[in-house]
Amino acid sequence: MNPDLINQCVHCGFCLQACPTYILWGNEMDSPRGRIYQMKAVSDGAALINPKFVQHMDTCLGCVSCMTACPSGVNYGKLIEETRAEIERTYQRPLSERLLRWGILNMFPRVGLLRILRAFLAAYQALGLPALNKLTPKLGPREDVSGVTPAKGVKRARVGLMLGCVQREFLSEINGASVRVLTAEGCEVVAPAEQGCCGALLMHAGKDKDALELTRRMFASFEAAGVDLILTNAGGCGSHVKDHASLFKGKILDISEFLVELGPRAERRALNMRVAYHDSCHLQHAQKVRTQPRQLLAGIPGLTVEEIPESTLCCGSAGIYNLVQPEAAEQLGQRKAEHIRAIAPDAVATGNVGCILQMRAALQSGGPKPTVMHTIQILDLSIRG
Repeated sequence: MNPDLINQCVHCGFCLQACPTYILWGNEMDSPRGRIYQMKAVSDGAALINPKFVQHMDTCLGCVSCMTACPSGVNYGKLIEETRAEIERTYQRPLSERLLRWGILNMFPRVGLLRILRAFLAAYQALGLPALNKLTPKLGPREDVSGVTPAKGVKRARVGLMLGCVQREFLSEINGASVRVLTAEGCEVVAPAEQGCCGALLMHAGKDKDALELTRRMFASFEAAGVDLILTNAGGCGSHVKDHASLFKGKILDISEFLVELGPRAERRALNMRVAYHDSCHLQHAQKVRTQPRQLLAGIPGLTVEEIPESTLCCGSAGIYNLVQPEAAEQLGQRKAEHIRAIAPDAVATGNVGCILQMRAALQSGGPKPTVMHTIQILDLSIRG
């Protein structure tokens, strides 16, 4: 835990009403300011890394909404990552927690294991059996876009596309839509088949060394393919790789940033629908990408973009948070679902796979169930007519 980062906090309290867990529970120790107090106590040797300290750090979503609210520019995202890394190095969790985290963090970053899991899940769903978990997606055809996909018409750009881990196997339609939109806009798309996990989930869980090794390997796969521009279509992954962009000899952009910079060429056909846009936390707070997805949606004839109340507040997904802190995640998911139902859109658009799964789960019960999709999927529908 870096004392210089800790001492940037002037304890003003602007972060409190931006923090999801403080809003839920009203407990100072579950706010960014309160967590920084605790970090300082441990850093100064006045307190120990004990179960209570770990609990308060674990309940943080890492959404970095506090960084947008902070007038002093405190890099809370870096602080919570460093604190979690220190916890993982020095604290022994109860056996049940260790087993759960080991299973998650050894499964999700391994595309090969996820592919096997996908085959079992597809067979399970084909039998018409009840869903195993509300977060489990209904599988569609697997869209494999790895390799090189040529541009349509005159080539305007050559880009690399990150495929993700869970997204690549369980929501591959997002990657399929991304490639169709990019090629329609005149881009040659390079998606190295050998690319692995970017390391985001591990970094956010305190496994910093393992995470950086995965990040380096992923960047190396793009450099070997001769790509100097990487596009991401998942807010959390994009935030992580941008944080470590110094390890890559090129540029990294969210797909919405890139498409707005490039400008439209493909014809947009009308979609007469109302779409509520949900800001992924790491897309809006860490990457500062807010206007571009809205611009893409607003450029579709007939489509109306609706704003969701409390748009800066996390939906409860937060990487693996909804798996390791399910009760808090459920509360935040239901809060988000209530706000969505209040405006009754035809669909919800967002820029992160975790948010999609979380909101789909939250909207399963209690009223209308608008379709939840990636922003790029709606743009793909318009271009394809």
